[in-house]
Amino acid sequence: MRANLSADFLNQMLLAFVFVGILLLITGIGRLLRRSEDRSEARNRRLRMIRTGTSNEEILALLRPSAKRGLLGRLPGTGSLPELLNQAGMTISPQGFLTLSILGAIATAVVTIVFLPLWQALPLALAFGFALPIMILKARRDKRLEELTAQLPDALELMARGLKVGHPLNASIGAVANEMPDPIGTEFGLIFDQINFGEELPDAVQDFADRAGVEDAQYLAASISIQHGTGGDLARVVMVLAKVIRNRISLRAKIRAISSEGRFSGLLLSIIPLAIVGIMSINAPGYYLDLSDDPTFIRLAILVVVLMVTNVVVLHKLVNFRV
Repeated sequence: MRANLSADFLNQMLLAFVFVGILLLITGIGRLLRRSEDRSEARNRRLRMIRTGTSNEEILALLRPSAKRGLLGRLPGTGSLPELLNQAGMTISPQGFLTLSILGAIATAVVTIVFLPLWQALPLALAFGFALPIMILKARRDKRLEELTAQLPDALELMARGLKVGHPLNASIGAVANEMPDPIGTEFGLIFDQINFGEELPDAVQDFADRAGVEDAQYLAASISIQHGTGGDLARVVMVLAKVIRNRISLRAKIRAISSEGRFSGLLLSIIPLAIVGIMSINAPGYYLDLSDDPTFIRLAILVVVLMVTNVVVLHKLVNFRV
């Protein structure tokens, strides 16, 4: 009787742990995909701070977070996490992101260890807890930077038209911030605020280029810096730069279309070996496991993994071009 009660209690505890693990996993993924504060709320918060008479130092601290990394910057693989979150447009802190990743890994381990051995559950926990959030974050970063680059020529042309009709520089930048959608609208809003707070135009644009991390923004910062030092027609400089950036975007699109077949072939060749291993492991589990203790098999398996990784890297370099 006591043994049955103990078995029932252990089963109930196991089900409770599985439920908590699934709940933590779903909550962590939901928090990762949802911003803690969207850009319109952040902008409204900034304007409220201005109306309430907040000092310029406090507002600039909001607009430009401190570059100090502390302990987070010393951890391997997390040094660029603040920049990655900023470029992805997410306002969650790096510490919060890492906390959610750890919770996701723990939840995945709790769920999978019930059905899989430990040596299989741990890699899955690391994949779902750390690799998957980083992949989602980089995908959001790439999408946002692509949108920002596509909007940059229109923003520069709008700014140049304002300068040509005689509007002040601040008013032209403010028009871009008010008329253009995010993400370029928010970024030019930060430039507008920095100039109003006493920053020089080259410094404000350079901060924007550093935040964006794209070459076209760096070209804009370099052009503004040169024009600021030598003088000249700023409207013409901005208009020419907008044309150059638009041509670069068109060239990148053409190269991407031409190389689409090669990229698909590279993806297919990279997936086929993994698919074969997975299908063989399911259909004939002993096909690999029966030889796993053989030293020759271990050496050949390591060689195959190295060759597969080399294949993926080489194919990626062959079908991806930097413009």
